[in-house]
Order: sequence, then structure tokens, then C-alpha cells
Amino acid sequence: MLLEVKNLLTCFHADEYVNKAVNDVSFEIEEGKTVCIVGESGSGKSITSLSIMGLIEKPGIVEAGEIIFEGTDLLKSGPAHMRTIRGDKIAMIFQEPMTSLNPVYTVGYQLDEVLRLHQSHLNKKERYAKVIDALELVGMPYPEEKYREYPFKLSGGQRQRVMIAMAMACEPKLLIADEPTTALDVTIQAQVLDLMRKLQKEKGTSILFITHDLGVVAQMADEVVVMYRGHIVEKASAKELFKDPRHPYTKALLHSIPSPGKNKRKSRLATVDENIDYLQFPKEIR
Repeated sequence: MLLEVKNLLTCFHADEYVNKAVNDVSFEIEEGKTVCIVGESGSGKSITSLSIMGLIEKPGIVEAGEIIFEGTDLLKSGPAHMRTIRGDKIAMIFQEPMTSLNPVYTVGYQLDEVLRLHQSHLNKKERYAKVIDALELVGMPYPEEKYREYPFKLSGGQRQRVMIAMAMACEPKLLIADEPTTALDVTIQAQVLDLMRKLQKEKGTSILFITHDLGVVAQMADEVVVMYRGHIVEKASAKELFKDPRHPYTKALLHSIPSPGKNKRKSRLATVDENIDYLQFPKEIR
């Protein structure tokens, strides 16, 4: 097992109030597999990923649980060890590339920085060649020209490709993608998803894919984790989840997907009922 998250508890403290953003969350990721975490905004998906990456900032704190990567508990290994893992063996694609890329440095400089930090044995010429290869791998047109460009000169799809190239530069064993297609149009979204599947097939990378789009889940997932208010309410294979959803919250999410057809379009779109506390129902872990 590549990654095991056990009973993870991440809290945010504000005066006397404590918000348990991630509460007793447990799941596993096998090598070469894709696990999707789904749920509404505010359900704890991104906080779970940031907890794994060791990027929770005050007033947040990981208070309990284990994050075991390749047999080592990252919560006990210390920040120095985490810095050697982050960006090398575990990489992350953030939700909005424009806020993740530094606007005052060129694309090439930022990609080169990753290699300088994690592959210091490479010289400048070797790093340049590897950066160009990474840009070509993600389908970036004219990679030598884009190497010298600044992020604000690129389109949204190109910036996201840069983020993927940056994440894949050191060939990580685990890639965490936090809603990487949210800011993209449908055509570019399909290209990015195809690219991630291609890279996974070629490199054998495991993927933790975070999204609220169940259409993306159907394309990408081997296993699905459904989160609601910081808790996991259902966990199953993608095939089981779509064929036989058992938890009322999962059913509500699936019913809220627009269905094709004239008759369906005339009816009111179903929504998740905010007046129901879905935590009162038993969990469905399969």
C-alpha cells in the first residue's frame, strides 16, 4: 500500500470555537490506482490533501491520526523529512494555477527550481533538457519559447499544463490533484484529464483526485471517497458507487447531476437538502 490515512483529525481553532474540518478520515491508495474524494464545497476535501502535504497553517493543526507513506508516518517524521518528500515523491496540482505560479518568474525558472531542489546532481544543461522534456510530455506547444514566457502570458489550459509538468518533473509516486480542471473550459478539461491518465499509465503514478464533479469521477476513479462535513460517509469502488449508491448523501449528489433529454430539462434540478443532517445515517464503507 502506497499511502494509508488513518483516523485523520484536522482542526481550526478560533477563540473558544473548534472547527473539525477533517474528522476521523481513513482511506488507502494502492500503487498505480486513482482515488477520488468527492463532496460539496466545505466538506473537507482540500483540507485532507493539505494535511497529507503538511501544508496546514495556523490556526489549523493536525491533531490526531496517521499518514503513512511507504511505511513512514509523515506526521511523526518531522518537517525536514517532509520537505524532502514534498515535490519529489508526493506532488500536488493546486486548484488555480494563476495563484500557484509566481508571476514575476518565467515558466522555465520555476520548473528548473523544482529540479534544483530535488535533483541537485543534475547540471544546468541537464535540467534545461529535462524541463523541455516535461513540457513536451504535457503537450505544451513550442516548449522552448514557453520556457522563457511568464505565466500571465499563457492561457488557462497552458498554465495548468505547466503545473502538471512541475508536479511530474521528479516523477512522484503520488500525485494529488485538487480540482485541477475547475477553472478550465470543457474542451481543455477533457485534454487535461486525458493527459493525467496517459502520465499515470506511462509512469505508474498513484493519483488522489479531489473534485465535486461526478462526471470527472466516472472517468478517473478506481475508488471513491464521499465526504460530508469533514466525515467520510461512503467509500466504494467507482463501479459500485454509481451502480448502487447506498448512503442518502451519495444518492442526493448523484440525483443532482443534470440528465439529458427534453423531459428531464423541463423538470426542476434536484439539490442536496440542507435541512437534513446526513451524518445521522450510518456510514457505508465497502
